[in-house]
This record gives sequence, C-alpha cells and structure tokens, in this order.
Amino acid sequence: MSQDQQGQSSDWQGDLLRNLRNLTGELDELAGKQEAEAGKPAEPADAVPPRAAAPAPEPAPCRPAPLRPLPTPVTTEIELPEELLKGKPLSGDSAAKRTSRSLRRLVGSSATREVEDATRVAQALQQPLTTGRQIVVTSIRGGAGKTTVTALLGRTYAHYRQDPVLMLEADAALGTLPARLGATKVRWTTADLARIIEPSMQLTDVVGYLVQLPERGGWLLPGSQGRVGSRLELDEYRSVMVALRRYFGITVVDSETLPSELARTALVAAQARVLVTPATAEGVTSTRAVLEWMASLGRPQLMAKTVVVLAASSPHMTLDVAAASGHLQLDGVKVLTLPYDRHLAAGGPIRTELLGQATREAATELAADVLSRAMSRRSTR
Repeated sequence: MSQDQQGQSSDWQGDLLRNLRNLTGELDELAGKQEAEAGKPAEPADAVPPRAAAPAPEPAPCRPAPLRPLPTPVTTEIELPEELLKGKPLSGDSAAKRTSRSLRRLVGSSATREVEDATRVAQALQQPLTTGRQIVVTSIRGGAGKTTVTALLGRTYAHYRQDPVLMLEADAALGTLPARLGATKVRWTTADLARIIEPSMQLTDVVGYLVQLPERGGWLLPGSQGRVGSRLELDEYRSVMVALRRYFGITVVDSETLPSELARTALVAAQARVLVTPATAEGVTSTRAVLEWMASLGRPQLMAKTVVVLAASSPHMTLDVAAASGHLQLDGVKVLTLPYDRHLAAGGPIRTELLGQATREAATELAADVLSRAMSRRSTR
C-alpha cells in the first residue's frame, strides 16, 4: 500500500473513531438525563400541569432511493476442445516464404529500408497522448475480420506503449474477442460494468473488473459470457465509454456490425474508426454505401479519421486492390490491406510470433495510421 493510500486509510479510521466517541458521549448524556428524571418525586394526581406549546412537526424522514441490485456474474471458462484441433498452430508464412525473406535480408538496401520503416512506425505508435483515445472497429457483416483486426490493434498498442490499453467488446452476440486474445476466463461484461462504475473509482478499482491479458497484452472487457441472448444497451455502452476514457490511453472497441444503432453511434462518437470489409467486390460495394452514409452526415472530418481495411480471406485474392482503393477513397478515407495469413485463418488465440511478416507489418502500419488520425486536433464533431 502506498503512503497516500495509508494516509487516506488512517484519516478514514480516525474520522470513524471520532464519530464513535461523539456518539458515545451523546448516549452517556442522554442516559444521565433519564436517570435524573427518574429520581424526581412524582407530582400529585390533581395537579394540573401547565399547557405546553404544541411541538413543531418533525420533517419527514428522507428515504433513500432504492438501490439497483448489483450484478453477480459467474466466472466462465473459455475452452477450445482438443478434439477440434488438429496439429500444431500454423505459422503465418510458409517455410519457403521465410527462407526467401532471409535471403532478401542479406541485401543491405532491403535491410536498411526495413529498419527505417520500423523506426517511423514505432515513433507514430509511441507519440504522447493528452487524453484517452477511443478507436472503434466495425464491419458490414459478420465474418469480415473485425474481431481479428481489433485484437491485432490492441496487441500492437499494448506492445509499443507504456500507458494502459483496453480492448472492449461491444458485440454481445457470442463475440470471439476473448478467445482471439487468449483469455481463459471471463467474468464481468460491459453491461455489468455500466451498473457499477463510478467517477470516484481509481484505475486500481476498475481493473479488478477486467481481464488482464498475458505478456503485456493490455486489458479486456468482454461483451458476453458465451450466453445466447446477451444484450448491450446503447445507454450502457455510452456510460462505460465516457467513464473509462480517463483511465486508458487507448481503447479499441470491437463493435457490433452495421447498421445496428449501437454500431452507428459508436462509429460517429469515436476519435477514429476502422471499417473492415472482405477483400471481395461485394464487400467493397457495401462499404462504399456505408461511406456515402457517413459523408451525408455533414461532418467532413468524420471521413478524414476513417480507415478501411481490406481483409483477404484467401491466398488467391482476385480483387484489384488499386481499383478498390480508388473506389473507397472518399473525402480523405485511407484504404489499407490485411494480407492472408495462415495463422489468422486457422482461428483460435493469436500468437504474435506466428504471424507472417507481411501481417505484422500491415498491423503496425494500420495501428500507427489510425492513432495519428485519432490524435488529429481537427474535431469530428
């Protein structure tokens, strides 16, 4: 316990002891009066006592408002049955790719360029923050890769930064963010915390309701406990996001898919937003419709703080990336590509050391770009 905490504890205990002494003195005084009145001689029966003034009506006691029952969640294990897994986790790059990359690194110019790019990205990721930044990741449909992108962003920020990083799951419909982040148990959810958190709480109080991820992976607030029918109301999401902003340097939100009301609200309220779309013609067309809706809101900087991620789900992508980027670059929107990765495609916990080289580079480039947009002084409101 720190000296401040010990001082606060001592002050609290001292106040309590003083209150108890005062209360004891009042009780002794009241008992003495009662004993004195008991020793007085009784008045004659025919004596007429003087008429006392009518006592002033006592104010009605102030009844406290009924307290809402606190949630009592049960710890839930996150297990992947062994019979469903076959073999060891795959590396993102094949052996041939790893060998080819090692040979290219023998060339001085290639190695120098890699060092320069890594330095530039690290500086962007480690830039100082004045207030908490909240980044929302959503998609046009399930299975596009938004949870994977959320996990990659959160892990990247937690690796490069010293301030606390939170990954918050705002998709209560059996979300998979805890499993992707390697969490083995969940207890409190976003909806639970909305009923508990108070402005007087310290960071040490708040993290008691979160899941601490291994290997400096940051903190996690799940959206559900694997139960069908779990819900997260819009007012619950708002209260949690407003309260948590002062505790964490960066919060990455795995939001519901569009066009839900919560996803639309989260998208507009964040300091930066990521739209994940399958690297297909249908995905690009649908995402273009979302961007046009955002442009119609009359907030020009909303588009400038938006990044679209084309997530490849197959090693043989037929989409023309250059044409897709041109189709989606509206009013400052940035378009990046997340390449196909065998490790990500296999599902399960994401192990950074097994990611392909191109995937790691794409993830850090995305994280740096999104954070720079979130730090822009130009308001999106």
